[in-house]
Amino acid sequence: MAMDVQTTKGKKGQAHPEMNVTPLVDVVLVLLIIFMVVTPLLHAHFWVHVPKNDKQEEVEAPPSDPGEGPIVVSVNDKGHIQINRDVYPDADFPVRLRRMLVARGERKVFFDAHDDAPYARAVEVLDLARGAGAAHIAVTTEGLR
Repeated sequence: MAMDVQTTKGKKGQAHPEMNVTPLVDVVLVLLIIFMVVTPLLHAHFWVHVPKNDKQEEVEAPPSDPGEGPIVVSVNDKGHIQINRDVYPDADFPVRLRRMLVARGERKVFFDAHDDAPYARAVEVLDLARGAGAAHIAVTTEGLR
């Protein structure tokens, strides 16, 4: 705390206490700089931990009959779109998927992409599936091939 001895109010020579804010401003500026440096580092990485399967089990593909099993939309390594193992061109895919979703009365789709499938193509197929009426798209972690 500092004292101001030269004052215009009151008696001459009477001390008035006055707060020294310089150390407070220094501490606040240091904290501001620390938060400015640390904040961008908090969101630098997004880690996804996928559980490893200890047993190598054979995964059965869902049947291609539209009345049985889930709808699985997949992209193979060449970028072709498949619905339950049947290959469809880009123009026919949304129409066919919409018909399947209406026939089943549900809007859930499972999505699988081959390891060598182009990322941009996989995102494009996800957008086409969403546009065809799929409300819930679950991405599979195990191959259904």
